[in-house]
Amino acid sequence: MYNVAVVLAGGTGQRMGLEIPKQLVKIAGKPIMQHTLQVFQSAPQIDEIIVAMTPGFTTEAEAIVASSGCTKVSRVIEGGATRTETTMRAIEVVGATSPEANVLFHDAVRPFIDHRVIEDCVTALERYEAVDVAIPSADTIIRVDDYGGTVIKDVPRRDLLRRGQTPQCFRLSTIRDAYALALADPDFTGGKVTATDDCSVVLRYLPDVPIVVVPGSEQNMKVTHPVDVFLADKLFQLSSQAPPPSPEDDGGYESRLTGKTVVIFGGSQGIGADIAELTRSFGAKVYSFSRSETGTHVENPQDIENALAKAYGETGRIDYVVNTAGVLHTGRLDEVDDAIIDESLRINYLGPLRVARAAIGYLRETKGQLLLYTSSSYTRGRAGYSLYSSAKAATVNLTQALADEWADDGVRVNCINPERTATPMRTRAFGQEPPGTLLSSRDVAMTSIDVLISGLTGHTVDIRRHDPTAVAR
Repeated sequence: MYNVAVVLAGGTGQRMGLEIPKQLVKIAGKPIMQHTLQVFQSAPQIDEIIVAMTPGFTTEAEAIVASSGCTKVSRVIEGGATRTETTMRAIEVVGATSPEANVLFHDAVRPFIDHRVIEDCVTALERYEAVDVAIPSADTIIRVDDYGGTVIKDVPRRDLLRRGQTPQCFRLSTIRDAYALALADPDFTGGKVTATDDCSVVLRYLPDVPIVVVPGSEQNMKVTHPVDVFLADKLFQLSSQAPPPSPEDDGGYESRLTGKTVVIFGGSQGIGADIAELTRSFGAKVYSFSRSETGTHVENPQDIENALAKAYGETGRIDYVVNTAGVLHTGRLDEVDDAIIDESLRINYLGPLRVARAAIGYLRETKGQLLLYTSSSYTRGRAGYSLYSSAKAATVNLTQALADEWADDGVRVNCINPERTATPMRTRAFGQEPPGTLLSSRDVAMTSIDVLISGLTGHTVDIRRHDPTAVAR
């Protein structure tokens, strides 16, 4: 069955006190709607995407589609004054080209929808005509009286309650028939019966059609209120992004990297050295700089400028700049001397800042990417890690800020957050650790390359030992 995702972007932003639709608000460097579109764009089950946009803002939506490379988007249409009107317009558009299809209606302001939910919905549509997405309610739900809502009338069993999400998914013929019956009902057209979602229309007017529920996700939140923007930003930052899919074979890497110029700071050992070796094997022109091999210090602006100028002078381009340089000092802050504090801040915090400032001019020419590195300790300060974790938290914030600042330049900025990794820096700090408890630096390097050749920006990408992508290559 042909699968069409309808991204419902008809909100106005009134509840957030905005002058623009909330789906155009930027989170992690991109409009909320763009994050959502790119999930459906990359979902292999989805054949086509239709955007139903707030009236008067279709031009902005079309610009987002064009700049984000969402080639599955076939049309941007104007939504209606209500959710019902918007859905019916989308049904008409889909039906004009397809006598039958699977249609997945999803809120544009739910940017954390994931491929698992999409796949589960499409699979369920193989057997059922209507599918909803929901999660159990962690809260007790009460039903109140009709007069002011101040008296409890009922406390339903919590184990039978679910919190509805999107997508809501249907066979085209099913949702079309349900709305045809609804429009023939004077109570519906007259406003006595209201529908805040599409499943309620099917439930009321096609009661014999079962609506199966597939598990949603706690992270599949809807950005509705001002606090939601803050929470969504934190989810992008703290929950991180799963690694992007790898090309099916090495030829996929070679087609993307041959002829590209990669500049790596901290490339003499560990993750940086593996990235250098791998990208070179895939056809890239690689320039590796470090304190030990080339006398390049990331805390020294002139060293960075000289390194970038050398690479650009010899190749005429710089496509990717990777900064893996770092130092790991542990211990109580009141027992660390000033020299250690100074070195840690200059390398771990000022280093990424100075690399970014020097790299933007080159990356703007190629629409390239800056890739930085953080640590799992960035999510919370821990005893003995005050210098390291605070600098790594700053690097994550820097990633999101630069992704936003540089979005109009077409320059992407991402950050890798690897689980504990076997590198010389870690060995110097902690000694030899039990085999099998650490990621290999080569695994981290391969996923780093996947991020470089992806369309991601503004993301902190987690790499965990249990990830299927974290395998020996």
